[in-house]
Amino acid sequence: MDSILKEYILGDMVARYTVDEKQHIGLQLYPSSMPPPNQIQKRAKLDGMVQLKITGDIYPGGYASGNTLRNSESVERLTFKHQEVLLKEDGQTVITYLADQRGYEIRHYLHWENGEKTVELWNELINQSDTPISIEMFSSFSLSGISPYLQGDGHNEILIHRLMSRWSQEGKLSTQTIEELQLDASWTLEAVRSERFGQIGSLPVNHYFPFLTVEDRKNHVFWGVQLAHGASWQMEIYRKDEDIAISGGLADREFGHWMKEIKPGERFMTPKAIVSVCHTHSIDVFTKRLTDAGQKAADAGPEEEQELPVVFNEYCTTWGCPSHENIKEILEAVKGKGFTYFVIDCGWYKQAGVPWDMSMGDYEISEELFPEGMLKTVQAIKDAGLKPGIWFEIEGVGKASKAYEMEEHLLHIDGKVLTTSRRRFWDMKDPWVEEYLTKKVIGFLKEYGFEYMKIDYNDTIGIGCDGLESLGEGLRVNIEKTYEFLEKVKREIPEIVLENCASGGHRLEPRFMAATSMASFSDAHECVEIPIIAANLHRAILPRQSQIWAVVRQEDSLKRIVYSIAATFLGRMCLSGDVTRLGMDQWNIIEKGITFYKKISPVIKRGQSYRFGPEVASIRHPEGWQVILRVGEAGDNAYITIHIFDGTLPEIIEVFLPGDSPCHIEEVFSDSKAEVVIENRILKYRPMENKKVVALYLIRK
Repeated sequence: MDSILKEYILGDMVARYTVDEKQHIGLQLYPSSMPPPNQIQKRAKLDGMVQLKITGDIYPGGYASGNTLRNSESVERLTFKHQEVLLKEDGQTVITYLADQRGYEIRHYLHWENGEKTVELWNELINQSDTPISIEMFSSFSLSGISPYLQGDGHNEILIHRLMSRWSQEGKLSTQTIEELQLDASWTLEAVRSERFGQIGSLPVNHYFPFLTVEDRKNHVFWGVQLAHGASWQMEIYRKDEDIAISGGLADREFGHWMKEIKPGERFMTPKAIVSVCHTHSIDVFTKRLTDAGQKAADAGPEEEQELPVVFNEYCTTWGCPSHENIKEILEAVKGKGFTYFVIDCGWYKQAGVPWDMSMGDYEISEELFPEGMLKTVQAIKDAGLKPGIWFEIEGVGKASKAYEMEEHLLHIDGKVLTTSRRRFWDMKDPWVEEYLTKKVIGFLKEYGFEYMKIDYNDTIGIGCDGLESLGEGLRVNIEKTYEFLEKVKREIPEIVLENCASGGHRLEPRFMAATSMASFSDAHECVEIPIIAANLHRAILPRQSQIWAVVRQEDSLKRIVYSIAATFLGRMCLSGDVTRLGMDQWNIIEKGITFYKKISPVIKRGQSYRFGPEVASIRHPEGWQVILRVGEAGDNAYITIHIFDGTLPEIIEVFLPGDSPCHIEEVFSDSKAEVVIENRILKYRPMENKKVVALYLIRK
């Protein structure tokens, strides 16, 4: 019989540690307003809060092999020893000590800070034996007892929410029932069910986000997690009986080619997981809890960033061929228009006749493009009242560069240089590489006075690289060294603004987001799906860190320009395009949009988002409509964007605004007069055209 070992109240959450007669420990989270009812009975065995697989130990049964490494002999051997609580003024850390009699100690950490609506979970293994051990799976988190409010197996009441991602199609919400995933329990309660998913390689958001949410839709309770890890990762939804458990962390040996040897006296710590539970009717309310965990790091960022200033990036103006002359022309067009940063994107280093995406790595300034050097161009940017930014792809080298041939300093796999069709990759753990990048990147930034760096990453290492116990461990350590280099940049150049870009949005995970000021939301530059992607990402990252493209063209109508500009209201505004060839009317509507953006920026910075509208079936050919409401932290102001896509126009769109939203329309941004009102908390808009946008600024009266 399982019993409660200890409960901890953590704001509006409760962490419950349970123990069975063999001293195994499980962890449950539940909302403090909803204690699990005692009368709910389940046929279920305690599921361990640490999931570990040591090589040589017995694999799990129940047809599990090849599908999961959970609940192996390694977990069965772990027993509870003691628990301690470290109290600080700003929160507490619960450390649970588990041990294997063979001399292995596990420390399970649960950290909570006062006022936060998430906890951080991670594990540490210490080898206190006199022989090395090799591990092939080690979780960052494992929660069980889902759902304690449903009798039996809770059939038809459990939903699984995941965020899917492809290049330029980031953040699509996927919702399935347990039954649709074939995770309903077997009739004997003996066969293992596991949905193991994740991402392999150095683009952690290249199929799924490291995100999972489970919903008890009958009782309106959500459990969810984000992993802070930039290399291969996995999540699992697991059941063998009437209980459901979720776990995740590093991608294991079966899924991610990862093994780790731990010598006597050594220790190994997993990446952190950001975890929450909440009673709510809205997945948007729940996911805000997870993304808000990033506010502390964002608040600690550069002072300039706290006002969410507007970016101009010349990439979609010059398409990888910036020069002193065309930058001077662009500066004449954009100065005094409300921008703060001017970013020189890729290509500033390319040699004549060589495409920009084949020549990164040497980073010698192009004499053809900048015949008088870079300093003159930087000074021109500053003279225009803007802060200069520059593009680097730190970790990759192109095949037309001299760096491409420096094979002893590049990653290898199977003894050969790891090569894709476009890239090779620096061995980031090589001291020579760190010294090289310190000179080429940090030295360059200092020499020319750049205040902003866009850090791109346009390919993936894949399953891993040579040099350590396993391919997956080689990958993990290489990415750890990338994090370390980013921290070195910030130490060497305090207040520098770092943009996290990986072919757009392939690194939108909590640790890269915490290390940088903002991120490129996507490589969708001029697409009609931009507002859909931008809205999707409210569930994954903070809007204040989501830099959204608004690319304007000379031939764009005012309606099209408003469509583009209004999409940036869902995050950070970044303008590009034919700015040297726009007419007065086009610039007038852009400047009105910038003014509107600056008015709503405090709400972008801190607020609650809600999405309304039908599901968009095809992101490339969207039909229907989308309404995004974002309510400011104090509830005194809010904004709404209404995007109309293709398809049959509804006669009228009606959206009931939640109780925390103000309802007085203070300002409207559109290309023409809009038939829109709010009556009795109901937004009413009569669309007259496809591909049309109306944005509203709301205040409380």
